Amino acid sequence: MKRPILFSFLAALLLALPGCTVPAKEARLTVVCTTYPIYLFASSMAEGVEGVEVERLDTGSTSCLHDYTLSMSDMKKLERADVIAINGAGLEEFLEDALQTSSAQIIDCSTGVELLENLSHHHEDGEEGHDHGHWDPHYWMDPANARTMAANLGTGLSGIDPDHAAEYESNAAKTDQILLQVQESARELLDQYLPQGVSGLITFHDGFQYFARAFDLPLLASIEEEAGSEASAREIVEITELVKEYGIPVIFTEVNGSDANAKAISRETGCRVAQLTMIMDGPDASDPEFGRAGHYFQLYRDICSIINGFCGEGTVPNG
Repeated sequence: MKRPILFSFLAALLLALPGCTVPAKEARLTVVCTTYPIYLFASSMAEGVEGVEVERLDTGSTSCLHDYTLSMSDMKKLERADVIAINGAGLEEFLEDALQTSSAQIIDCSTGVELLENLSHHHEDGEEGHDHGHWDPHYWMDPANARTMAANLGTGLSGIDPDHAAEYESNAAKTDQILLQVQESARELLDQYLPQGVSGLITFHDGFQYFARAFDLPLLASIEEEAGSEASAREIVEITELVKEYGIPVIFTEVNGSDANAKAISRETGCRVAQLTMIMDGPDASDPEFGRAGHYFQLYRDICSIINGFCGEGTVPNG
């Protein structure tokens, strides 16, 4: 009777020594997400499901995934992935070789999404040019499409992990309600402040065409300032003329991105320059009210509030 007590005492003593820790329980299902929005929605699907770990690649560190190169950290995540959740629509060209050698199951979040043609299908890049693909892959900028993404993740995980299908389905329903609130809240914000017949938006990326279509806003032009695809002198002149013709009060640049061309247009026209996010990166911690999907909610409201502040009748947000 004394031996178990002695063993328990020794075990406790060993655990108390420096460097002696209990190994973390290995995940039975590891889901690797290629983009930040997918990570948010997949995390919501997996909330409370035992043994499921959700990770994301380091793609939030760049504004243009067409130029992205997998890091060593990315490669390690992909090696241990049981499931790889991709954006699809041609966004993950950098992943083609890795997917060919991976045994992970794939969930394509673009299934069922009505894709728009890429307005910048081909940019000049020296003599060779830089092809961005036929479809615009930034469909998550429309909350209706975000709901489709989340539904695809819920359905995919239920099929891959059927023993926990009921949990995924419950989480999918909760996530859909959150994203429906995003859709309704954005519409309410924009309808409340933007004047009828707003002249149009000029953004740093034509990926905002999904946002513009969702809320009936004209997207007049985009200032491509990604590496290797800066706006040409002719494009800058054309955008300058658009700003003057339509009386555009503000042109939008990317958070942490280049604003050189936008500032040049601003000096010529007197319009203001403000920043918007494409929701390619953000917090990892769970939102206290809505879980990780709540970050999409907040970032999307921020976009609407900033547009309202500069284009509508609202107060310009601080910062």
